[in-house]
Amino acid sequence: MTHDAVLVVPRPRAAQSTTGILESAHGPADGVRQSGARESARPSTGRLVGVDLARGLAVFGMFAAHVGPDPSRGGVVGFLMELAHGRSSALFALLAGFAVVLITGRQVPKTGRAGRQAVAKVIIRAVILLAVGSALTMSGTPVDVILAFYGLYFLLVLPLYRLGAGPLAALAAGTALVFPQLLYVLTPLVGGAPRAAGEPDGLVSLLFTGSYPALTWIPFVLAGMAVARLDLASAAVRARIAVTGVVLAVVGYAGSWLALHLVPGALDAIAASGSDGAALSAWWSDRAGYPTGDTAAWLLAASPHSETTLSIVANTGVAITVLAACLAAMDVLPRLRRAATPVIAVGSMSLSAYVAHLVAIRLLDIEELPGSPLHVLLGFIVAVGVFATVWSRFFRRGPLEWLMSGATGIGRHIP
Repeated sequence: MTHDAVLVVPRPRAAQSTTGILESAHGPADGVRQSGARESARPSTGRLVGVDLARGLAVFGMFAAHVGPDPSRGGVVGFLMELAHGRSSALFALLAGFAVVLITGRQVPKTGRAGRQAVAKVIIRAVILLAVGSALTMSGTPVDVILAFYGLYFLLVLPLYRLGAGPLAALAAGTALVFPQLLYVLTPLVGGAPRAAGEPDGLVSLLFTGSYPALTWIPFVLAGMAVARLDLASAAVRARIAVTGVVLAVVGYAGSWLALHLVPGALDAIAASGSDGAALSAWWSDRAGYPTGDTAAWLLAASPHSETTLSIVANTGVAITVLAACLAAMDVLPRLRRAATPVIAVGSMSLSAYVAHLVAIRLLDIEELPGSPLHVLLGFIVAVGVFATVWSRFFRRGPLEWLMSGATGIGRHIP
C-alpha cells in the first residue's frame, strides 16, 4: 500500500483567465481591498494560480509515490521518489485547510445566511468525499485512498472557520505537539482487527488507525487555514511564510536526526521493530518502515508517515515552503505561468486527476506500488497534463469538480 493523496479545492476562476482570478465564487480572495487604487496598483493574476501550481505539483508527487520507481533503487531517481512520499500528501492536507477558508470567507469569515450556506457547502463536500473515498477503497485499488479521511478533516475543522490566523496557528502547533503522543497511547486501546482489503475505513480507522489518521493530520489542515487567513498579496508576508517553512523543516528533520543519535538505544529499537535495516534514515525517509507500536523510539522519527510531532513539524515546513515558492513565482515571474500551464491545469482539477490515476492503475493492472519503471510515471504525468490543459481551455472546472460544484450548490438554498 502507498500513502499519498489528493485535495479537492474549489477552483476560483478558469485557469486561462487573466482578470479577476483572485475573486472566487466565494468572494474576494487574498486580501484584495475594495479600493480601486489598491486593485489597480497590484497584479491580480498570481496568488490563487500559485495555489493551483502547488496543488499540481502535489498531484505529480502523488503519481511518483504510486506509479514511480521504488525509492530503494537509490541514485538521483530514488532520492526524488523518496521526496514525493508523504510530503505530497502533507501539502494536500495543508491545502485542504486553504480550501475550507476559501469557501467560508478568506479575509472576513462569512456570517448570517452567507455563513450558513458556506458551512452547508463544506458539509456536502465532506459527505461526498467520505462516500467517494469509501467506494474507491471498496473497488480493491492497491492505493490507500485518502478521500474519506479528507472528508472527515473538513468536518472536524469546520467549527473553527471563524478564527483568525493567530489562533489557527496556535491550534496547529498545539495539536502537533499533543496529538501524536495521544495517538501513540490510544491506538492500542482502540485498534481492532486490521481493515481487510476492499473494506471501507470505519470511524476508528479514520481517526486513529488508518493510513492518514485524523488525529495527526488535522495539524496540517489547521496550518493551511492559518496561512489562508494571511494577506498573501504582500511580498513581505510571503517571505515570512517561506522563512517559517524552512525553519520548521530544519527543526523537524534536524531535531529527529539529533534525537535518534543522542537518545541511547533509539536507533536499535527502531531497527528491531522491523524497519528492514534502514533505521538510520528514519529522520527523513519512509524506507525505515512504519511505526509498529512496539517501541516509543518511533516518536523521535520524522519520516513522513511516522505520525510524530517531528514528522508533522517537518512536513508542515516543507508544505509551507513549497506553497510560498509557488505563490511568489506566479507573482514575480509571469513568464513562468505559461510554462507551468499544464501543472496549474492539473492542480485546478485535482479530484479528477486523482480518480483518473486510480482508474488507470486498475486498468493497467499495476499491483506493485511503487515499483513501476520511470517511463510509466512519465506517461501518467504527460497524459494527465495534456488532458487537463486541453480541458481547461474549454471548461472552468474539471469533470468531477463540475459535479462537485453542482452538488454543493444545494447549499445556496439554505434560508
